[in-house]
Amino acid sequence: MKIIQKEITLSQRKRGFHIITNEILDTVPEIRDIKKGVAQIFIKHTSASLTINENTDPTVRTDFDTYFNIAVPENANYFEHTFEGTDDMTSHIKSSILGSNLTIPVTNGRLNLGTWQGIYLCEHRNRGGSRKIFITILGE
Repeated sequence: MKIIQKEITLSQRKRGFHIITNEILDTVPEIRDIKKGVAQIFIKHTSASLTINENTDPTVRTDFDTYFNIAVPENANYFEHTFEGTDDMTSHIKSSILGSNLTIPVTNGRLNLGTWQGIYLCEHRNRGGSRKIFITILGE
């Protein structure tokens, strides 16, 4: 069994849904040596999240952002945790809904994603800063 672990820092992005699949793969070229295994990808933040979805049509990412901003509105006056601004508590809620962790099969040196799937960084803050992603790959 081979174990690979790396932490990467993603540059700051504006609020929205951003495809980061290639950034992850560029950081872990050792994945090419794994014939079968699993990749676990974890974001070390409470106001951003990870998900897998459509990687071709950018309107999917725009629609995700629109939906979450309507479902968890920043201008709601019932949130108490707003120390860092109106996007503070709303970012934590969005992050909890989508999650901080992905598990993806690795087959023949590649993430075994579907044809139209990509890994998204879901940035929920207006100014979230850089984001740390921790990657663990187990396999043979």
